Amino acid sequence: MKMKESLLVLAVLGTVAGAASAQTNVTLYGIVDAGIDYDSSKNAGGAKWALQSGQQNSSRFGIKGSENLGGGLSANFTLENGFQLDDGTLKYPVNATTPRLFGRQAWVSLDGGFGSVKLGRQYSAMYFALAAIDPFGISTAGNAQNVFGYGVDAIDPISRSDNTISYTTPTVAGFSALAGYKFGENAGAFNTGSSKFLGLTYVYGSLLVMASYQDTDGVSFGAATTTLGAIVAPSGLGAVASTTGAQVKTGVVGGTYDFGVAKLALAYGDTKANAIGDVKMHNYLVGFTAPVGTGSVLGSWNRSDVTDISAGKTNMYSLGYKYPLSKSTNLYTYAAYTKNGSGVHLNSQVDGQSDRDFQFGVNHRF
Repeated sequence: MKMKESLLVLAVLGTVAGAASAQTNVTLYGIVDAGIDYDSSKNAGGAKWALQSGQQNSSRFGIKGSENLGGGLSANFTLENGFQLDDGTLKYPVNATTPRLFGRQAWVSLDGGFGSVKLGRQYSAMYFALAAIDPFGISTAGNAQNVFGYGVDAIDPISRSDNTISYTTPTVAGFSALAGYKFGENAGAFNTGSSKFLGLTYVYGSLLVMASYQDTDGVSFGAATTTLGAIVAPSGLGAVASTTGAQVKTGVVGGTYDFGVAKLALAYGDTKANAIGDVKMHNYLVGFTAPVGTGSVLGSWNRSDVTDISAGKTNMYSLGYKYPLSKSTNLYTYAAYTKNGSGVHLNSQVDGQSDRDFQFGVNHRF
């Protein structure tokens, strides 16, 4: 009798589990990307050839799921890992001593007619805006983050935000908004280590306009400049570059318009870092994407102006080409030239030094 009861319980549990899995959609996805990179000045010791992971898009795998809860309400989640395809090591976050299993994204949300409430490690409004506007999608040798906002938009917790709750509105007449708050989680000091961000999006036909603002406390410039390489601080920013607790206020406004023969991109950014003293930066982006045959050509000009430094201007010129082999796989090649003023050295090691970066490789999505 006990054996029959046990079999009955197992059968019921199996039925329940089967029903639950039928109600919840779970998807495994990812990108594997690798190629050859040549960089003339970014690395200490001079020019360097390397087989490099994640040039066009960072290599990753993720699990995402959605469950219909009824009444127009659904629960959703994403767990996304970043890794280096060239050696199999974990990648994100790049400015931390210990990489994380799900360093790209790790969140759960409730979605409905009211919008979406998301909790966990997630992208900020600043990330979404620059990624949508930059023709290179804030990746490759032409990554706008190499110079835009002095690169601070690439730094945790500005691009990816831990311990964060965010709310995204429904889209109404083409408009939507995103607001988020990162808890600093410091006892007796509510705002220490916190971050607040706000983003606005407008879409009308071929027009996309985006604006975002973020106020972040506890930004570690030291770790970022050491690990990212592209954000090596000029000598004039030594006081800020060495700090581990800077307050950064940064904003960007811009958009794209698809004319059919080409998509034009424009953006303006303003950044202020407050540590021992204030450092102000203005940034400009002009770019395009144009279909050529079955592939596409990309180009951009990025300018960074560190106003507190004499000869603190940097110009980065980028050009690239993507050629699809299928819906999931493409070949690519990208090149960028960074010209620094005599007071700064973004993407290089010495003030006034220029940098040349060339990449080619293969990208596959699954």
